[in-house]
Amino acid sequence: MKRRNAIALAFSLSLLALASSAGAATGYAQRPDVLAFVERMRVEHGFSPSALRRLFAQVRYQPQVIEAMSRPIVSPPTYADFAAPFLDPERVDAGAEFWRAHADALERARSAFSVPPEIVVAILGVETYYGRNTGRYRVIDALTTLAFDYPRRADFFRGELEQFLLLAREQGISALDPRGSYAGAIGLPQFMPRSIRGYAIDFDGDGRIDLANDADDAIGSVARYLERYGWRAGQPVMTAARIEGAGAEALVASFDAGIAERRPLAAWTGAGVTGFTIPGDLAPDPVGLVMLETSDSPTYWLTFENWYVLRRYNRSRLYASTVWALSEELRVRMAP
Repeated sequence: MKRRNAIALAFSLSLLALASSAGAATGYAQRPDVLAFVERMRVEHGFSPSALRRLFAQVRYQPQVIEAMSRPIVSPPTYADFAAPFLDPERVDAGAEFWRAHADALERARSAFSVPPEIVVAILGVETYYGRNTGRYRVIDALTTLAFDYPRRADFFRGELEQFLLLAREQGISALDPRGSYAGAIGLPQFMPRSIRGYAIDFDGDGRIDLANDADDAIGSVARYLERYGWRAGQPVMTAARIEGAGAEALVASFDAGIAERRPLAAWTGAGVTGFTIPGDLAPDPVGLVMLETSDSPTYWLTFENWYVLRRYNRSRLYASTVWALSEELRVRMAP
């Protein structure tokens, strides 16, 4: 049964790829849906239709992008599997080297946005290995492919394509030049175009924002993004805990995809959450509880407002927890 289901899924994906490829074969500049988008860009933003048609005539459909977005997840990764490559000693070493090389910008970001250096460096380490892996696709190709040949999230990617064209116009660059991930994310921090326009900053004062080649801009932009989403200076991210007592089984059963609802800290202690240490003065915010799978057994962690801010960068509990774990490794490594 599993083999038949896998074959059926593979066949469905191949049909989707063939249909999308056939639709793109005539060229995006001639497609009615693209021309409707061009007209909207003229009406709403004053773009030249002829210039956009010339642009889309040079855009190329990317079947690998559709394949990557459609690839089924056989089973969700455990925390241990997800985190391992990001906590590898070589990545920690590279993060410490990046920190030392950009210490001034990181301190300026701490001063301006109250986000500690280890968090900024950890995000860049998880996202692109500190700029080593920023993506090889032309952003215009990736976004156009997803906007017009990936129906499941077409609305989202048409919005990002709109933002990308506005960004290219604002920055005075060719929309054919920037490269990024298969989803259209750009630069060291892998910002989508909407996030670049909303949060990115010229942090070195050279007159332009360059997240792909300018580490200072990337550092300032990540810190500003987190600050805008509510980063709490001096507050913890997460801390290890245990679940004990008669209600432990019911409490564990209440988790939804590894995350429990937020409650006052006193409610957690009353429910049997114990064995934790709160570093510093804790703000009176509701506290969450997350389960992370290690190689031996599940572990449980109280999560604070800053953990939820990290999830604004990426919704995954594994992502936010791994960023924090890498930041702790970096903080210890860089301690005087």
